[in-house]
Amino acid sequence: MDLVIKNCRLVDKAGEYFIKVNDGKITDISKTPIEASESIDIKNNFILPGFIDPHIHFRDPGLTQKENFKTGSLSAANGGFTTVFDMPNTVPKTNTYKALKEKIKIAESKSVVNFELLAGTNTLEEMKKMMELKPIAFKIFMDLESDESLENNFHNLSILRDETNYNGIVSTHCEKKSIVETETSKLKEKDENKAIDYSYARPAKSEDESVKQAIELARANNLSLHICHLSSRKSLNFAKNASKIQAVSWEFTPHHLLLDNTAYNIYDTFIKTNPPLREKQDSININDIDENSIIGTDHAPHTMEDKQKGVWNSSPGIPNLETVVPLLLTEVNKGNINLKIIPKIFSQNASKVYQLENKGEISIGKDADFTVIDLKREGIFNIEEFETKAEYSPFDGMKYIGMPVMTIVNGKAVMDKL
Repeated sequence: MDLVIKNCRLVDKAGEYFIKVNDGKITDISKTPIEASESIDIKNNFILPGFIDPHIHFRDPGLTQKENFKTGSLSAANGGFTTVFDMPNTVPKTNTYKALKEKIKIAESKSVVNFELLAGTNTLEEMKKMMELKPIAFKIFMDLESDESLENNFHNLSILRDETNYNGIVSTHCEKKSIVETETSKLKEKDENKAIDYSYARPAKSEDESVKQAIELARANNLSLHICHLSSRKSLNFAKNASKIQAVSWEFTPHHLLLDNTAYNIYDTFIKTNPPLREKQDSININDIDENSIIGTDHAPHTMEDKQKGVWNSSPGIPNLETVVPLLLTEVNKGNINLKIIPKIFSQNASKVYQLENKGEISIGKDADFTVIDLKREGIFNIEEFETKAEYSPFDGMKYIGMPVMTIVNGKAVMDKL
């Protein structure tokens, strides 16, 4: 069936447009009416290329009491996302051919949005097997590995790139294991710990040193580096400078952009996440978003019980898929972000970095993935209305102006609040 999407506003063009879709692809864009067997009237709202979240944790398999690919993908659709990248730290870890194949099967049977999977590192032989299943990239949790192990993993990835169809993209969680262990040990010697102590146990210095190391290892092995949830101002400067001479990209989360570590005094361990919220002077903020930025939610839901086990034992992670777009559209309405960079930071830039040639733009021949936003829709976040299994959010009860009102995946509406 062919489809026409009527009365569309495009961020970078004046007037209203009609977009025709056939077999999940964009086949025509016109200012004059287009005939089709089906139509969707988006009522003069903005239509943008489908939003891509390059960093989510759907907990499937093994931890489905926290989230699964069905609830997670419904959460993504509700938040305006058409494509998500799932991380490999499930149970079992997605670092074998068998585990990756099983997760693909799970995702294909449950997901209502497009998905890509990151693989974890393993032996070179096992990673070569995994390449048959085309993971979008490999993920390295640098806070869990020794320097020797990191050097070995980066070296193996360089061989993998040379000997297979691996695209050479390595996605990193940058915190220095030795610094985290030392600082955590010191803080545990206190008579009593408060939630904010967690931010001192994993200080900005641990991220800064790890980011420097990741940049050096990527350069030495001719790999493209993507830094997940970058939170430190100094690390941002390292990444920006490195990007002038090598392939380096980074993503920002909404919690690192909008909150600092004083939030621990309000939300206690519910705000615990890795890397932790930073002291204000060390933290990135909304002004650091530019046309080269990428937004990655690090959507990481847990049960309420998991979040209330004390400073050291509570699980780290915040659900973000259903709050991030309204939060940043609110910043657009405040004049802190230009609307024109929204399609770049939510879609185009991630598409370029991860080489998704058919996504990231509204143009003929591209996939018919769209996010429709009502820039003036106002509301208050209510966690009870979310699709995620998570029952907590630091943004619950917060007012917003602007929200996604329709999510269209491969030409089919999977969320409609018009």
